[in-house]
Amino acid sequence: QVQVVESGGGLVQAGGSLRLSCAASGRTFNNLAMAWFRQAPGKEREFVSVIIWSGGSTSYTDSVKGRFTISGDNAKNTVYLQMNKLKPEDTAVYYCAVQTGASRFITLSSRLRYDVWGQGTQVTVSS
Repeated sequence: QVQVVESGGGLVQAGGSLRLSCAASGRTFNNLAMAWFRQAPGKEREFVSVIIWSGGSTSYTDSVKGRFTISGDNAKNTVYLQMNKLKPEDTAVYYCAVQTGASRFITLSSRLRYDVWGQGTQVTVSS
């Protein structure tokens, strides 16, 4: 069974920075991509960023481009999200997700593409 654990959340003032970490572990599994999603109170869970290990390409939702950076180590099944210039609207629970199976042509930003999810880490940005 694959387990995913996030860490690094917390309370920060607007304009500040945080670095989230995510580690996947368990029996041998295919790790094709790792993504970050977030869910604010009363809102749907939304895509934030993804890294595709084959080729190392990354993708971001428009609202975080230029402020957030995803990186990681495929061999260690770890991914990071460096979040700079944080805004109050970034406040949410941030979830890490792992794609272990074929994409089946599901878009990168869809929750359906990812098979294993962490429990989430809270990020709160005060104004």
